[in-house]
Parts: sequence; C-alpha cells; structure tokens
Amino acid sequence: MHETAHHELLTLRDLLRYAISQFNASKLSFGHGSDNAWDEAAYLLLHTLHLPLDTLEPFLDARVLPEERERYLTLIERRMEERVPAAYLTGEAWLQGHRFVVDQRVIVPRSPISELLSDGLSPWISDPAEVEFVLDLCTGSGCLAVLAALAFENAQVDAVDLSEHALEVADENIELSGLDGRITTHRSDLFDQLPQCEYQLIVCNPPYVNNHSMEALPAEYRHEPTMALAGGEDGMDLVRRLLRSAPDFMAPEGVLVLEIGNEYENFIAAFPDLEPVWLSTANTEDQILLLTREQLAS
Repeated sequence: MHETAHHELLTLRDLLRYAISQFNASKLSFGHGSDNAWDEAAYLLLHTLHLPLDTLEPFLDARVLPEERERYLTLIERRMEERVPAAYLTGEAWLQGHRFVVDQRVIVPRSPISELLSDGLSPWISDPAEVEFVLDLCTGSGCLAVLAALAFENAQVDAVDLSEHALEVADENIELSGLDGRITTHRSDLFDQLPQCEYQLIVCNPPYVNNHSMEALPAEYRHEPTMALAGGEDGMDLVRRLLRSAPDFMAPEGVLVLEIGNEYENFIAAFPDLEPVWLSTANTEDQILLLTREQLAS
C-alpha cells in the first residue's frame, strides 16, 4: 500500500478492515490459534496497541497515532510476506485463557487436548484430586504440562521432550505459571531416559504428520520445528514406539490421551486391533483418542 494512502487509516476499525482485506487477498493459511482473517487481524491489533484481548468493541472508533499505525502495518506486512504464524510475531500464544511464551524453537500451542484438560478429563478421570502423577510427552512449549498441573492440583507433572531448545521454552513457561514446584522437565527420547514411574495420566501430542502431508504443508507450518511435526511415512513412527512402551509407565488404572490430528485412517490401519475411545472437542471428532493401560498391555 502506498505510504500516503496509509494516512487514510485513522481508526482501529479502518486498520482492522484493511488488514482483513490484505490477509484474504494474500490467501494466508490460519490454524495456529485462530482459523480466520478477522480473529487474527483483531488479535494482532489489540496486541500491538497493548489493549485487553477481549475488548475490541469500545475502541473500534478510537483514532490511532501514526507510530501505532506503522507498528501494526509492519506486523501485518511480515505476516503476509514471511508467512509467519502470528504467535511468532508476538512471542506469545493463548490456550484456554492462559498465555504462553513461544518462538520458533517450539510449535505454536493449539492442541485440542487443552480443552479436555480444562474439564479435568471428565468423565474418564473420576476424581481429579486423586491424580498423583501426570506425564506430558513431547511437551514442546510446556503448555499441556501447565494446564495438566492446573487441572490436577495434587499431581506432580513430568514434561518430556527430545529437543533441548523446546525445553528451554517449556522451562520459561513453567516458571511464568508459578507451578515450577510441581512440574519437572526431562530431556528424553519418549520414555528412554525417563525415571521409572506409574502415571495415572499420560498426555501426548507427538509428531504425527505423514510424509505426503508434510510436503503439502502451507508455508506457515514450515516455520515450526520439523521434528515436532514429521511422523514418518504414515505419520505413526513415534506413535508405534509410544504405544509399545507406555504400559510400563502407567498405573494399573492409568489412561493415555493421544492426539493424532488428521491421521485417523493411518492410525486405524496401523493398529486395527486397538479399540480406543475417540474424544470430541469443540472442533474435533476423531483427532484425540483414549486408551487404558489394560488395552495397551494386552
């Protein structure tokens, strides 16, 4: 947009309308916290202006200062030209009302498992207060570990990742949450370097994108660490290892909650004899499954 024309953008409403038009024209891919141009443009605007993220309405007709306008336009320019997920531009992501710091060392927090944790995994866990040990495998930014510690207030939570870089981010988020006394990070290749423990709950959002889908990923996803996404030929490389070893780390009544994204067909093909419970969230039907220790051990 021509520099002089920028002066026509006077209010938040003007900037918002302009950004949405630009985002739509650029055919951006959404899926890192928002799924449409409006939400993302509004989030970036409120973030830039240091306004509460849920109060756009009262400010829509407020005028912006020239430097505020430039700050916002620079941000949306980067979003379009570099195809960077918004969370990497702002250095934060919100999940279930909690703020997490993020950068390109970790994938952007967005797992629908977070929604199930905010309900204490009811009805599958009958008494959240009785859960003592929780494991978050492939923790990335540590977001699910933090949400698990909030959901199960008597639990010790272990957060595991193979990436040292990811664990640096996780440690930061755990410290910011004020729960650092209850969450411990471990560098481990799944269970391999993990001290023996009987977990009542294991949650895992592993790399599960199959090779074919990896090649077709929109540019936005290419800014995320490949090792946090790529799951091999059928997406199930890590999942096979995980399901083999998990029973040894589960309490007798323990459950495993596993996210597999759009790999339902590949999961069914790889594990035809397992009969998981498929857990629904607001936007997903067949992307998260639950297995008991009993099922896995047999």
